[in-house]
Amino acid sequence: MEKTGKFITFEGCDGCGKSTQLKMLSNYLTSENVAHVFTREPGGGKISEAIREILLSGKNMEMTDECEALLYAASRVQHLRDRVDPALKEGKLVICDRYVDSSLAYQGYGRGLGVEFIGKINAYALENYLPDVTIFIDLSPEAAFKRKHGADQNDRLELAGMEFHNRVYEGFKALAKENPDRFVCINGEQTPDEIFAQVLSALKEKGCL
Repeated sequence: MEKTGKFITFEGCDGCGKSTQLKMLSNYLTSENVAHVFTREPGGGKISEAIREILLSGKNMEMTDECEALLYAASRVQHLRDRVDPALKEGKLVICDRYVDSSLAYQGYGRGLGVEFIGKINAYALENYLPDVTIFIDLSPEAAFKRKHGADQNDRLELAGMEFHNRVYEGFKALAKENPDRFVCINGEQTPDEIFAQVLSALKEKGCL
């Protein structure tokens, strides 16, 4: 069965305002009676949510970078099978809070594992489920953490330090530059309403709404 829906992902540094935009988009789609599914990574299903708990727990600080990357990739394959693929086949709009670009940015650039390694272990996702549109909320880690009043002390990745998050940010910027047809970059310094207006405009221009 062909996939007839549209796959939209939201990316950005921790605290960039993705959650606010996703909530605003959910309210809009509901009011317009647009069939849609919201999901997240890591997570989006029983097995994937269990992996999420392992990945983000502050109790697992000794986890190796390679283990982290492989767990994200494993969670993603299960998530695609459980949530994304069925919804796309039903012709629904699938909106995902983070996806494979986060692995490329966080583990490829942030952890220094390289995009080639991350690409190999995420080949299934990259070859079969590339997003139609990726909304990148462009806000630096310094500004983002200031907005959210510091790192979440229970989130292992948020506790990785500012040098790590700056590398992640540069990774996102590089990915956006390399994929201009898929990425839509929106200045995260604007008000939530201003950002959302640009999100809607971009999704309509890309034929997703």
